[in-house]
Amino acid sequence: MVGNTGNTVDAANTVDAGSTGDTENPVGFPDSPDAAGRRESALALHRRICRRSDEETAGRALDALARQELGWSTAESDLLLSRLLGRDAEVAPHELLDSFPHLVPIALSAAEQAEDFDRTRVRALRGIAEHLRVHRDARFAALRDRMDALLRRPVPSVPGRLPRHLLDGLDDYGPAMRAAHPAALKGAGTVEFLNHCATLHRPRAPRNWRKRSAELLVRAEGGAEVVRLLLEGIAAQPAHRVHELDPWGMDVPTLAAAGNTSLVRGLLWAALDVDADWVVPRVGAVALHAGTGLGGSGGMCRSRPLATTAVAVLGACGDARGEEAVQWLGRLPRKVVNRTVAKGIAKALEEVSARSGVTPSMLRERGVATLGLDGRGVRETPLGAYTAELSVREPGTVALAFRSPEGRLLKTAPKEVREEHAEELKRVRAGLRELRTLVAAERSRLEEHLAAGTGWPAEDWQRYYVDHPVTGTMARALLWEVAEDDGERWTAGLPERTGGGWALAGADGTARPVGPGARLRLWHPLRAGGEEVAEWRAATEGREEDQPFRQVFREMYPLTPAEWATGSSSHRFAGRVLRYGQARALMTERGWTGNHLGYFSDGWSSEMTKELPVPGDVPAAEGTVWRARLLVELVDEGASRDGVARLCATDRVWFERRSGAAGARGAWSEAALTDVPALALSEAFRDVDLFVQVASTEPRAAGTAETETAESETAESETAESETAESAKSATETEEAAAPR
Repeated sequence: MVGNTGNTVDAANTVDAGSTGDTENPVGFPDSPDAAGRRESALALHRRICRRSDEETAGRALDALARQELGWSTAESDLLLSRLLGRDAEVAPHELLDSFPHLVPIALSAAEQAEDFDRTRVRALRGIAEHLRVHRDARFAALRDRMDALLRRPVPSVPGRLPRHLLDGLDDYGPAMRAAHPAALKGAGTVEFLNHCATLHRPRAPRNWRKRSAELLVRAEGGAEVVRLLLEGIAAQPAHRVHELDPWGMDVPTLAAAGNTSLVRGLLWAALDVDADWVVPRVGAVALHAGTGLGGSGGMCRSRPLATTAVAVLGACGDARGEEAVQWLGRLPRKVVNRTVAKGIAKALEEVSARSGVTPSMLRERGVATLGLDGRGVRETPLGAYTAELSVREPGTVALAFRSPEGRLLKTAPKEVREEHAEELKRVRAGLRELRTLVAAERSRLEEHLAAGTGWPAEDWQRYYVDHPVTGTMARALLWEVAEDDGERWTAGLPERTGGGWALAGADGTARPVGPGARLRLWHPLRAGGEEVAEWRAATEGREEDQPFRQVFREMYPLTPAEWATGSSSHRFAGRVLRYGQARALMTERGWTGNHLGYFSDGWSSEMTKELPVPGDVPAAEGTVWRARLLVELVDEGASRDGVARLCATDRVWFERRSGAAGARGAWSEAALTDVPALALSEAFRDVDLFVQVASTEPRAAGTAETETAESETAESETAESETAESAKSATETEEAAAPR
């Protein structure tokens, strides 16, 4: 190691024996007046303090050396900084806080005098100094200011070489990008552009920062391509443990260390100034990948800083990009359940909708992609003599087939296609995955509208639903209601194409045309009379799988006499013991969030919360927002290896409301059960009943097709990890139980 010679120990011992405190030449320093000898002494004293040995005496001597010009080299500066933070640190985090005034000044002096220094570690120390300034002593502000000045110092430029703080080696992402794109990273102006990107340490970029970014992007040779390559890299980067410099870090797997996370944040905002079709898909892919939970599910996402930044960038998309950004924002909630990121998604949707003058729901439906499907719901791709046919049929069945030259349909790709058109086949299969994802998102969105009671004018209903190549395959399989008298009288029926447009075919076979002034909404059995419900169930008996989700046979949960009496909360599902891993997976799948239960702080109980869908035709600033809350408590039956509970017990369910005009930060207030809209209450109770029916430890009688499907797909396992994995699968199957197999 630099400076670690035989003389350093002797020098340190000499200093320890010193008896005076002369700041210019303290007694005990080596007799050699040259700077090299003093640097050796400083390195030895620094190590002695790191090891908590005679800190008071060594500290006074080291403080004196920190005020001298000693001609430090870059290697010596790096050595001093590496002792404080990172995998080679020689001092524990709590010891660093205590010895900060002695250990840090000499490291800063070395960095100031060296040609270059470790910017990543200096930035981490700057955060610690600010923390100490706020919580301990204002004198730490001087050290913070020195670090700020250091970080403002221009980066030494070496032609053909990327500075070490850009794409650094504290994670797997930086070295991988350096190895994969060496030529692109050496372009003229690229270093200056990337260095600016690395200065963004927050989710939103200030206006001045973006202005400077746009200027540097234009100057950088191949700057747009560099942005694309690095964003593609982070979107494909697996979560892994990085070398954390933050002494308060949790040491959990993530996508990139702090320095490279800041760099990618800057790249995400810089992408908005690139005029290319790939911008929104790349930003959306980063949001989806970073926001997804570790292991593919859960609230602890792979990188919350990158997810929140990518979501904010999507929210800043305007003009033609706005609709495409809304598509991505609509897809994210199915995989991203982290509460902070979820709030960012809602805010981003509101921002885009405010610029367009329509509600977020309307904006989402106008941005649903067709993926190249024609009016029949088919996309044909020539592959030599064969044709790949990607299709979606009612009620949302996705298929890929290959038509031979003779016109025969094949379920698998012929050998000729696999060998001679491998790349084209790969793109076709990617389109199949994309279509399946889109169909799942649209199925979920339609069910939200059913629960919220959204209404549409006939023109929008026809354009964005029944006539849409993807959404239409599900919309045409659902039961709708039409009214032309301001909602006084609704008539139900299944969509049926007529010569002049669309009509709704009733259970008795009569058809009511959908006029241009009509309004439509999805039929819900809770709003219909018992006779009408029985009529439709009889008409669709044995054909329940023809609907994308349970609608005609949907469970209903009106208030019971006991709930009318209690008024504020329901106990109809209380006191049930559930397998926690399975129940938690179902709750996450249905949009409920809350703290985990387990043998750790605040793990004894949790209030699971779900914000209920609001009618898509009501502006965000109007109406009332509702949320349901479920109290679950730990049942003491031991824990899995990570301390998470094995069993939980349900308690009461209650509801809260917030004025839409108050915005996302408005106050919530508890509401009486009688004040909750009937649809919102029934749908929330339906979720809780699903958790109880599927995850209960008690044997039960045969239930609904939905709960039976979920239960049959879940098997108890010997470990909590395998139980959770099976539960997640069950939750997915629960959502699609009524979908065609």
